Amino acid sequence: MGVPVYERILQLFEAEGVKAIFGIPDPNFVHLFVAAEQRGWQVVTPHHELAAGFMAEAYARMTGGPALAIATLGPGVANTAGAMICAKVENSPVIFLGGQRARITERRVKRGRIQFVRQEPLFENLVKWSSSIEYADQTDEIIRNALRVSQSGTPGPVYVEYPSHVILEELDVGDPLPPEAYRLVRPGADRRMIDKAVELIRQAECPVLLVGHAVQCARGGAAVAELAKLMGCPILQTSGGTAFIEGVEDRTFPYLFSEVGDEIVAKADLVVAIGTELGEPVHYGRGYLWAQGNVDRKWIHIELDPEAIGVNRPIDVPLVGDLRTVVPQLVEALRPTPRPEVPDLKRWIEEDKARLARLASEDFTTESGKMHTAQWVVETTKAMPRDAIHVRDGGCTVIYTWTYLQSKPHDVIWNQNFGHLGTGLPYAIGASVADGGKRPVLFTTSDSSFLFHIGELETAARLNLPIVTVVGVDYQWGLEVGVYKRTFGHGKCSEPGVHWGQFVRFDKIAEGLGCQGMYVEKAEELGPAVRKAFESRKPTVIHVPIDPVVNHGGYENLDTPNYDRFRTWYAEGQQ
Repeated sequence: MGVPVYERILQLFEAEGVKAIFGIPDPNFVHLFVAAEQRGWQVVTPHHELAAGFMAEAYARMTGGPALAIATLGPGVANTAGAMICAKVENSPVIFLGGQRARITERRVKRGRIQFVRQEPLFENLVKWSSSIEYADQTDEIIRNALRVSQSGTPGPVYVEYPSHVILEELDVGDPLPPEAYRLVRPGADRRMIDKAVELIRQAECPVLLVGHAVQCARGGAAVAELAKLMGCPILQTSGGTAFIEGVEDRTFPYLFSEVGDEIVAKADLVVAIGTELGEPVHYGRGYLWAQGNVDRKWIHIELDPEAIGVNRPIDVPLVGDLRTVVPQLVEALRPTPRPEVPDLKRWIEEDKARLARLASEDFTTESGKMHTAQWVVETTKAMPRDAIHVRDGGCTVIYTWTYLQSKPHDVIWNQNFGHLGTGLPYAIGASVADGGKRPVLFTTSDSSFLFHIGELETAARLNLPIVTVVGVDYQWGLEVGVYKRTFGHGKCSEPGVHWGQFVRFDKIAEGLGCQGMYVEKAEELGPAVRKAFESRKPTVIHVPIDPVVNHGGYENLDTPNYDRFRTWYAEGQQ
């Protein structure tokens, strides 16, 4: 019996566990959308194709597998370009399926054709691989290769065109193959290398796990938690990997943004790096903090992509493979004789608890009387439900969050590597869709970032997702104001282009788009408002005026916390 190409595409994605589609329906895709709905898929139609790409990326991060974003030909696909490159830099396996005119029209020498441009050459540098289904019988071959490439080596996006002349063609096909029949699935590390790694772990006096955001994206936290306990060691989070793993929250500390983390780096004589590229935000594992203390420390690197091993620093024991397989290999080897706990671990745990308590009790008085950004973080995150997904967006507000976060969320989504503002609301929606709308989602953002895709509040309302958005409002591009002040001095020049009108009310916009809106000025009222919003289970936006001077990125005694350390990420000249 023949199967239409559009239905076969859905079957192939289902074999990989994908059951959601993000995109705006169009003549190229209406048959596919109807078939997806009939097959029980979640069909999510946002108001902008760029948002669709971000939603798909969050879906991939929450499921540990690929995701599907769709856009119509011409302007629709063009709108997704920013999401493509973001997914590439963030190492997210998103398959972008783009519509296209029939192949016969592309090769004719004509002008003035409607919604047409040669798309593949435009996007080939934004993705790992691109192709086109030019013949119906290529469908399995091309979709499987897209799935293969997106999840092999360093994960990333691919682009596949879906020309109009193949939409309704039929294929005689059987059941889709399981993933392991056409690609390498979760490869393990070489046994000899596992033995070498275990030997180094047993010899170390102060081992540490350095955990990046791939641990969360691969859903590998449970195995990493068991490894940490068997090693008796602390966990250092990269700034991109700020999701806490259940069961080891107390022994987890931020790299770069806590005194305890500094001491751990200095004392560590062995680092096991998992799910991190060892890039600029961790100073390549060589500079800044790593240049102090045990500078001859040993390194074990668990990495899926063999081409990434040893690029930014030498590695003593490379464990090439999928962390979802390699970490259990280490666990199995260490389980018979667990290591004793690092002697300083209990002290570090207590000192970090005291640090968080001190931060929460600081004097947050501002000259304007408006809420301090740090207090905005403290009161909001103290009210975050324990099982909440935390989505972040913005500049200065995110930097404050690294220092003042009062909760330990098990899922955190933001984009560290690309620094793409405006991703937050689509991320929140995609994450909640992947979760089935069961867990609460806290989305903390600043006003400028929130405005990028504010229309997607209607999508959240339509899907009735439990997303509570807390917006810090200062009517300016905060970090950019700080750049002006650091460059020219306070009051010595104008600040063109960074301030905007102080008349926007995000709570009212939310109500107009079908969500619940709240307005909170007093710090003592923010936590109760957040809790009330979560209790309602309604998508909610809380508008919070914050002090614009505190939030402008630092000048003299008003420096954003750890801003000087954040600037060390931009590592031009680091060797």
